[in-house]
Amino acid sequence: MSPSQPEETPSDDQKTLPETKGDGRSDPPGRDTREGDAKDGAPARGSRSGPAEKRLQGHWLLAKMGKRVLRPGGIELTRRVIAEADPTSEDRIVEFGPGVGRTAEILLAVEPRQYTGVDPKNSQGAPQLLEVLKAHPQARLQTADARQTGLPDACADLVVGEALLTMQSDQDKLAIMREAFRILAPGGRYAIHELGFRPDDVPEEVVAEVSRALSRTIKVGARPLTSANWQRLLREAGFEVDYADSNPMALLESKRLVSDEGLFGALRFGWNVLRNKAARERIRAMRAVFRKHRDNMNAVGFVARKPAA
Repeated sequence: MSPSQPEETPSDDQKTLPETKGDGRSDPPGRDTREGDAKDGAPARGSRSGPAEKRLQGHWLLAKMGKRVLRPGGIELTRRVIAEADPTSEDRIVEFGPGVGRTAEILLAVEPRQYTGVDPKNSQGAPQLLEVLKAHPQARLQTADARQTGLPDACADLVVGEALLTMQSDQDKLAIMREAFRILAPGGRYAIHELGFRPDDVPEEVVAEVSRALSRTIKVGARPLTSANWQRLLREAGFEVDYADSNPMALLESKRLVSDEGLFGALRFGWNVLRNKAARERIRAMRAVFRKHRDNMNAVGFVARKPAA
């Protein structure tokens, strides 16, 4: 699949996918919403100059270069977490932040009774995601914030969210978890895949240093937690944690690229990056941060359950 374009307009057949509007509260990552008038060919007043690749949030930069697996633990950890969550054809599935639709493909492979993708208005992943969803009549989009989806109580059997909570404050992490709890039926499962700190007793100064380095490099606030603290928040939201897993944070290493994208996809990604100087510099900087802090970073996955009674 070709790289995503942040401001791409959906084609006519993409627009026909059923969509329910809710509380979309964020503009597309990397989009400059400030207004101004351009004079004599100069950038508009208040606009940002230079290549968009220097400003895009890290995950959307990778998507623009053609990367489809944007989760910190790779497709391997996604598959393990989803397998443990055990989606079936009887499930009503909700996915928070489906992005470019890679995990949606896995979830829809079981032909669930219903699939709802919840994403803010004008999500940059929408063109690719819509391409995945249009083959499944039971799939739809809910344009909303994951903290307030607008979905009914107890409307889902499985809620999935990946690489979403990491970018939120602890307060918003908990708000999203509580929203998942609200929309799940009793006994329903909540599967997440996020960025983590290790070990559980990692010093606070290391947490602060790594968080600052990540935020500077990927252009979005990154707030990973240790496995223990992820589980603490899940329990605070009302869940029982049934399963915990982890994988190395190797998102931009060659072996992981081939595992996630396949040989052709990895080569295509490498070629796109090679031809784009601004993207190449950003991605090299991201990889350098990941490598420097690899001893204190990992990817974590959990499956939690809403009590049956």
